[in-house]
Amino acid sequence: MKFGIRKPSLKKRISARTSIKRQVVHRAGIKMPRGYGWIRNPKKYVYNKVYNRTSFDIFSLIRKLFK
Repeated sequence: MKFGIRKPSLKKRISARTSIKRQVVHRAGIKMPRGYGWIRNPKKYVYNKVYNRTSFDIFSLIRKLFK
Protein backbone atom coordinates (compact mmCIF):
# COMPACT_ATOMS: atom_id res chain seq x y z
CA MET A 1 0.00 0.00 0.00
CA LYS A 2 1.28 3.46 -0.90
CA PHE A 3 1.64 6.18 1.75
CA GLY A 4 2.47 9.79 0.87
CA ILE A 5 2.95 11.38 -2.55
CA ARG A 6 1.97 9.38 -5.64
CA LYS A 7 4.40 9.36 -8.55
CA PRO A 8 2.75 11.03 -11.58
CA SER A 9 2.60 9.02 -14.80
CA LEU A 10 1.57 10.80 -18.00
CA LYS A 11 1.15 7.47 -19.83
CA LYS A 12 -1.33 6.11 -17.24
CA ARG A 13 -3.16 9.43 -17.14
CA ILE A 14 -3.79 9.39 -20.89
CA SER A 15 -4.66 5.67 -21.04
CA ALA A 16 -7.24 6.05 -18.26
CA ARG A 17 -9.14 8.61 -20.30
CA THR A 18 -8.86 6.88 -23.67
CA SER A 19 -9.39 3.21 -22.77
CA ILE A 20 -11.69 1.22 -25.04
CA LYS A 21 -13.31 -0.57 -22.07
CA ARG A 22 -14.23 2.79 -20.53
CA GLN A 23 -15.76 4.03 -23.78
CA VAL A 24 -17.82 0.85 -24.30
CA VAL A 25 -19.18 0.81 -20.75
CA HIS A 26 -19.98 4.53 -20.89
CA ARG A 27 -21.76 4.39 -24.26
CA ALA A 28 -23.69 1.21 -23.44
CA GLY A 29 -25.12 2.84 -20.34
CA ILE A 30 -23.86 0.06 -18.06
CA LYS A 31 -22.36 2.56 -15.62
CA MET A 32 -23.32 2.18 -12.00
CA PRO A 33 -24.38 5.24 -10.02
CA ARG A 34 -21.67 7.03 -8.05
CA GLY A 35 -20.98 5.34 -4.72
CA TYR A 36 -22.12 1.86 -5.82
CA GLY A 37 -18.62 0.48 -6.54
CA TRP A 38 -18.86 -1.82 -3.53
CA ILE A 39 -21.58 -3.80 -5.33
CA ARG A 40 -19.53 -4.42 -8.46
CA ASN A 41 -16.19 -5.28 -6.77
CA PRO A 42 -16.06 -4.99 -2.94
CA LYS A 43 -12.37 -5.92 -2.62
CA LYS A 44 -11.29 -3.25 -5.11
CA TYR A 45 -13.60 -0.72 -3.45
CA VAL A 46 -11.97 -1.19 -0.03
CA TYR A 47 -8.44 -1.08 -1.50
CA ASN A 48 -9.15 2.14 -3.42
CA LYS A 49 -10.81 3.74 -0.39
CA VAL A 50 -7.71 3.14 1.77
CA TYR A 51 -5.28 4.08 -1.04
CA ASN A 52 -7.01 7.38 -1.76
CA ARG A 53 -7.00 8.34 1.93
CA THR A 54 -3.34 7.46 2.58
CA SER A 55 -1.76 8.95 -0.55
CA PHE A 56 -2.10 12.21 -2.45
CA ASP A 57 -1.35 13.54 -5.90
CA ILE A 58 1.45 16.06 -6.44
CA PHE A 59 -0.78 18.09 -8.79
CA SER A 60 -3.55 18.43 -6.18
CA LEU A 61 -0.90 19.62 -3.71
CA ILE A 62 0.31 22.28 -6.16
CA ARG A 63 -3.30 23.35 -6.87
CA LYS A 64 -3.94 23.85 -3.13
CA LEU A 65 -0.77 25.94 -2.77
CA PHE A 66 -1.74 28.34 -5.56
CA LYS A 67 -5.43 28.83 -4.61
